[in-house]
Amino acid sequence: MRALLQRVSSANVTVNGRIIGQIQRGFVILLGVTHGDTTAEADWLANKIAGLRLFEDEADKMNLGLADVAGSVLVVSQFTLYGDARKGKRPSFTAAARPEQAEPLVDYFCDCLRQAGLTVATGQFGAMMQVNIHNDGPVTLMLEREADNG
Repeated sequence: MRALLQRVSSANVTVNGRIIGQIQRGFVILLGVTHGDTTAEADWLANKIAGLRLFEDEADKMNLGLADVAGSVLVVSQFTLYGDARKGKRPSFTAAARPEQAEPLVDYFCDCLRQAGLTVATGQFGAMMQVNIHNDGPVTLMLEREADNG
């Protein structure tokens, strides 16, 4: 499971010209799911994100987390995070999980963040979305938890 996390001052996601998810200060998480992913990867990733300290304190050090700044999260499913463009000009997306596997894991991940006390907005799984991101910093991290296949 991969998450491209961006610290934002505000963000929203629009489908068919209508805003369906919106936050102010917080994180936008573009979330990708691959074949071997399970709830274990979602649990780990949600726990990691809920505890990240990416907001500045009074000394301008990144010591504050989402809860400290009353931040929210906007989660957008993003199968293209598993795109492979090493060969040719058109990426392959075969490493991305099929919708019937990915959608429940994205929902579970969002529930994990909510259980951690965070306010979570979402995009719409499988829809053509426009995501408006006001990156703050900019601060962007790629987080990944590979499935334990052993």
